[in-house]
Amino acid sequence: MRIVSLIPSGTEIIALLGAESMIVGRSHECDFPNSVLSIPALTAQSTHFDPESGNGAKAIDQQVAESVKSGESLYQIDTQQLMALEPDVIITQDLCSVCSIDLNAVRKAAESLPKPPAILALNPKTVEDILDDIYRVGEAIGLGERAMHEVVKLRQRMDRAEEHINPYDDGPVCGFMEWTDPIYVAGHWTVQLIGRAGARHPLNEVVAKPGSGAAVGPQQAERIAGHSIAVPTELFCATKPAYLVIAPCGLSLEQAIAETDRLYADEPWFRGLPAVINGQVAVVDGNQMFNRPGPRVVDALEFLVGWMNKCEHLIPADFPWVRWKA
Repeated sequence: MRIVSLIPSGTEIIALLGAESMIVGRSHECDFPNSVLSIPALTAQSTHFDPESGNGAKAIDQQVAESVKSGESLYQIDTQQLMALEPDVIITQDLCSVCSIDLNAVRKAAESLPKPPAILALNPKTVEDILDDIYRVGEAIGLGERAMHEVVKLRQRMDRAEEHINPYDDGPVCGFMEWTDPIYVAGHWTVQLIGRAGARHPLNEVVAKPGSGAAVGPQQAERIAGHSIAVPTELFCATKPAYLVIAPCGLSLEQAIAETDRLYADEPWFRGLPAVINGQVAVVDGNQMFNRPGPRVVDALEFLVGWMNKCEHLIPADFPWVRWKA
């Protein structure tokens, strides 16, 4: 089977299932495991974060808004190279046109091929959706049984991490920035992870599905959150976060650290946050971890539980983060 994966989480799932050798093409964002970097990249993006040239967080947000308003795609796909690779399956996404190439663009490119491939579009909004996607990818590439075993192992790790928290206690407020200018707070599965790690995310809370009761304790999977949202600075400050995670979507750890340093230098409101004053700020490579709905979402849960509950032995050794202090 010849697979083209146009979404990083799809590539990670394929690798988890031991089928990396089936991948013949990837997106420019697919960079884990490192061995996939030798596979041809079929996509490119039109925006680039570069504060020194004026393309900082605010400028990127404006570019994205203009592209969305005009209907222009933020990504391009190399149709000629796709045709030469003759894929049997294309794995893509239908969740966020800002994060990766959109489904319609992929469908249009696939329709131009002499032998149109099967298209599997992933659209996860919850932790359980992410685990279900492992099953879906497994079935699509003939590795359904392997997928079942891998999901069991991931669930076991989640259970072990959650044993360290009290699911009936509301816990402290954890602020989570998916973007810094303007501030975008966490959404979807990330809010669930914060709750399961024993904290609250008041600006975009998890709410119980209709008919599921309180959905607390062992039924936390029945509590879901909406997509990431922009919030005014004053509102973010009003939540007085005891913990703060800064994990800008699409930025590397080094870029996220630089953006955090800029906030501290330029913004008095940032310096006044309880988490900043008390040294409870974690800067994370959000591009690799929280923003990527793949198997490493379990690593992200282990990190949150370990960091906020003084159980740092739970944090994976290679988790890309720093404990930021002024």
